Formats: sequence, structure tokens, C-alpha cells
Amino acid sequence: MRTLRVVLAEDSVLLREGLTSLLRHFGHEVAAAVGDADALREQVRLHRPDVVVTDVRMPPGFTDEGLRAAVALRAELPELPILVLSQYVEQTYAAELIDAGRSAGTGYLLKDRVGEVAEFVDGLGRVADRHTVIDPEVVRQLLDRRRDPLHRLTPREREVLGLVAEGRSNAAIARRLVVTEAAVAKHIAGILAKLDLPPAADDHRRVLAVLAYLRG
Repeated sequence: MRTLRVVLAEDSVLLREGLTSLLRHFGHEVAAAVGDADALREQVRLHRPDVVVTDVRMPPGFTDEGLRAAVALRAELPELPILVLSQYVEQTYAAELIDAGRSAGTGYLLKDRVGEVAEFVDGLGRVADRHTVIDPEVVRQLLDRRRDPLHRLTPREREVLGLVAEGRSNAAIARRLVVTEAAVAKHIAGILAKLDLPPAADDHRRVLAVLAYLRG
């Protein structure tokens, strides 16, 4: 595992210190750990990190300052990998951030649903390696904005879509669901057809295509 230079933004002092210690424990360098969106933008410009980790709600308004700062940084630095780690799904800016990440890694994980430390660290590494990592609950909430397409999917197709959103390959999905890769490919083709999306071989492009469709 390569060492990553990270800029971290989290308004909770305890969580910020905990994440800093965790990242250092796994051998990563925390170039800056800040508590507001203005400081996040400043430190990213100063350090040019390998990856940014940010919360959504930060001072002064505690609404969506962190995520808006991430969108602004992505516009300024299109190659910047960004991982959002939050308790909330901010739908409009989430879709905008992910869509803007066509040439960079993007992640959106929910704090309460990260089950293991290794899972979070692995997700961070995949984002830094320019993959897309999205919690299935984030996908579900975004899909709920356009409920008709979601209702076309079978329970198994929704399960597959959630794994695609996590950045899993067809082989990884097949192992998780204990099915063949051919079965996974068939499910994905069905999902894309039901959502009126053209097939795409790249997992990252598939996630972006789904979110672009949802923004409609």
C-alpha cells in the first residue's frame, strides 16, 4: 500500500483527531487537518494532496459547506481525488461532485455505515487510485429522486447496482454474490436497459452515467 498525502476536513475535534491518528497508523501522511471549509480550500491549494477527505456539514452554517468546497476544488483541480465521509447525503452537490470526477477518484461514504477500519482505508486508497467508491445508501437516496426507473429494477439488480456504485469489478461482484461473471454482466445489461442508459465497460463510467441520468 503506497503512502498517501491527505488533507482532512472535519469539524468535530474528536473525530478529526481520531481520523488523523488512524491514517497515520496505516502509514499515510496527514498534511493538514482542519475544521472548516475555508481552511480546507486553503490547505489543499498549499499542499496539493494525493486525496482529500471531507465532511459535508461544517462551520459556519453547518449545512453543506464541506461538500460545496469539494465541488469548488474539483472545478479548480480536476484531477484531485476527493472522498466525502459524512452522516448525510446532500443530493444536489453529491451528484455534481461525482459527475465532475470523470478524470479523478471520487468517494461518498456514510460514517454510520463504514463497518470496519480496513473498509474505510481501502476505500480511501481506491479513490486515490482514481476509482469511484459510493455507499449503496447514497445511490438509493439519489435513485429515490427519480422513483420510476428504480421501480423497474429487481431486488437482485438493485444489489448489483449497489456493488457497482462501490467501484467493484464484475469479478468482485460475482465473488460477493456467489454467481458467475456472465450472470453479473447480464444483470448490469438489464440495469442499464431499464434505466435507459447505454452499456459501458468501465465501472467508473457506469456509476457516472447512472448519476448523470438521475440529475436528468
